[in-house]
Amino acid sequence: MNFLYYFCRYRGIFLVLGSVLSACSQMPVVQQEPEEPLPLVGSVVLHRADEIPTQDRLLEVGVLIFDAQDNSQGKYQLGDWVFDEIIQKETRFLPHLLASTLMESNQWGAIRVIPETDPSLDLFVQGTIIKSDGLNLVLEIQAKDSTGREWLNKIYADEAGFSDYPESTRFTLDDSFDARNYTDPFQDIYNQIANDLLAVRADASDQSIANINSVTDMTYASDLSPETFAHTLTEGLDGYLTVSSLLARNDPMLSRVADMLYRHHLFIDTVDEYYTTLYDDVKPAYVLWRRYSIDEIIETETNKQQAQTNDYGNSSRFLSLSQRYDRFKWSKIFEREFIDLASGFNTELAPAMLELNNEVHGLTGTMEQQYREWRGILKALFELETAQAEN
Repeated sequence: MNFLYYFCRYRGIFLVLGSVLSACSQMPVVQQEPEEPLPLVGSVVLHRADEIPTQDRLLEVGVLIFDAQDNSQGKYQLGDWVFDEIIQKETRFLPHLLASTLMESNQWGAIRVIPETDPSLDLFVQGTIIKSDGLNLVLEIQAKDSTGREWLNKIYADEAGFSDYPESTRFTLDDSFDARNYTDPFQDIYNQIANDLLAVRADASDQSIANINSVTDMTYASDLSPETFAHTLTEGLDGYLTVSSLLARNDPMLSRVADMLYRHHLFIDTVDEYYTTLYDDVKPAYVLWRRYSIDEIIETETNKQQAQTNDYGNSSRFLSLSQRYDRFKWSKIFEREFIDLASGFNTELAPAMLELNNEVHGLTGTMEQQYREWRGILKALFELETAQAEN
C-alpha cells in the first residue's frame, strides 16, 4: 500500500482522534531544544538581479547534500527509526530547494547539487537539518569558498502556518498535485540564505573574487596532478589559499586541464539533474506528508490543552475512567497508523531513491561512489594523456 492510500484510508480517523503520544507528534530529529527560541526569518523577499553579473564577479556554487543531526545519543522510542529515514531522504532533496533559489536570484554562475566537496567549484554551501516536521524547519548552514574563507555559519529557523498549506495540498488519488502553483512553506529560509550569501559577495573586492577563481582553477589542476600543480598554491598566515605561481597561458598542461574540467562539469551537471529529478518525483508525497504532519501536531497540542481543562481529568468516576481509557486506546491506534503512514511515505520514495543510485555513464554504486569513481577516471585519463604527450 502506498503513501496516498494510507492517507486517504485513515483521513477520517485523523480528524477524530483525540490524543497522540508526544513521541510521534513530530519527526524525532532534535534531541535538545535550544534554551531560547530561535529567531524566525519571517517574510523574506529574494534579491533578484535583472541581469546576471559580469564574468569577473561570477562564482560557481556547489550545494552539498545536507547532513541530519545525530540521534545516536538520544533516547529512541517506538517508530523513531521511521522518521529518521524520512529525514535522511530530506537531506537529498532539500538542497535542491536552496540551489533553485540561488538560480532564481540570477546572481551566480553555475549552481549544482553535489554529493561531496568538489575541487572545481568556487563556493560550497552545506547544511544540517536540525528540525523538520512540517510546522518548523531549522537548518544550520555553512558556506566556504575555495580559498577556505568562511562566508556563512548560521542557524536559520522558520515556522509554517495553515496559510502555507492551501487546500490544494490536500490532494487525493482523484485530485492530482499542482506542482506548478506550489510554493514551499519554508521558501523564506532559502531566500534569506541566498540574500546572506549575496551580501558577503557584495562586500568582496574584485581582487578577492579573482583570487577565488584562480585558486579554484589551480585546486582542480592540483587534484588532477599534484606533482605538477601543487606548488602553485600557498597557504597564507591567515590560513587561506592564494595562487603563488602560474604556468604560461600557452602551456599544453593547462589545455589538458581545461579539457578535463569541461568533461567533469558535464558529469556534475548530470548529477545535479538526477537530484532535480529526485525532488520532482518525491514532491507530491513529501508535500502530503508535511501537510499531514502539521495537522497532526496542531491537533495533538489542541487535545492536550483540552485534556488539561476537562473537569473529569482528576475524577475517579466511571465516566472519567472510561473517557481516559478511550483517549489512551485511540492514541495507541493513532500511533500505529502514524508510523504506518511514515512507512508508506518511505515506500513511496523508494523507487526514486533507487533510480538516483542507478548507473550513470556506466558507473555503478551509490551516487557518492559514482562521483568518486568518475574523479578517479579523469585523473587516470589526465595522467595517460600527459604521458602520451611527453613521449
